[in-house]
Amino acid sequence: MASTEWTYDDGMDATPAAHLVGRISALVRALSTVNEAGAGTAELARATSLPRPTVHRLLASLAEEGFVDRDRRSGRWFLGPELYLLGGVAGIRYDITRHARESVHRLAALTGESAFFSARRGDETVCLLREDGDFPIRSFVLYEGARFPLGVVSAGLAALSFLDDTEIDAYLASRDLVDRWGPAHAPDAVRERIAQTRIDGYAVNPGLVVEGSWGMAAAVFDHAGQPAWALTVTGVETRFRAERRPELGALLLREAHALGRTLKTGAGARR
Repeated sequence: MASTEWTYDDGMDATPAAHLVGRISALVRALSTVNEAGAGTAELARATSLPRPTVHRLLASLAEEGFVDRDRRSGRWFLGPELYLLGGVAGIRYDITRHARESVHRLAALTGESAFFSARRGDETVCLLREDGDFPIRSFVLYEGARFPLGVVSAGLAALSFLDDTEIDAYLASRDLVDRWGPAHAPDAVRERIAQTRIDGYAVNPGLVVEGSWGMAAAVFDHAGQPAWALTVTGVETRFRAERRPELGALLLREAHALGRTLKTGAGARR
């Protein structure tokens, strides 16, 4: 007799199936954040707060379908070829990076800093593009594929700041940013930065993730007026002095507004 643990009929409680999907999603997202060295089972268990046997069982099942891959010698896990194929198909509809690439390039060229394009995915931002400027000292907090909760890096702060107040309240009530990111990410401190972001139009992260590594970002809005993406520049603290920040902010806002108009009539309108 087949197990009913993860199956349900119309009208029945879907919680077990949703629970399984949530675990798999968390696992795949955690695996997407590691570098080319892959991740071990124990490492993924810590990242997802799931029991190690559960993580191993899910990974083994995903490997059978080609969604993850495992190096036989090291035992480390990687995203699998099936995700690459599926991503290529999804990219036809959702790839907006081709529209953003010119903005990122201009920001890097004009500022000399590292420039980025990120997308909001639920309660996170995901970095999709990076281009380095010609200034020789760089920050490596952000990289393509990096995920951060809203309100942490400048891209996430820019996106969070322009949500409705009710959404912001619900988010800050449900997430503990202090445990991972420190007291500077307590709700009251985040609210102060949200208020300043709304005044300036752009967000500033004064080295709160890595000391001395600053970031500034402007939200890019979709056709519904929601902060769906963000453009960012990052660099060392000395490159973000008070007298230069308005100039950087103006560049970010100009590119964000132009990109938003493009995305509303291009790939972004199909989200």
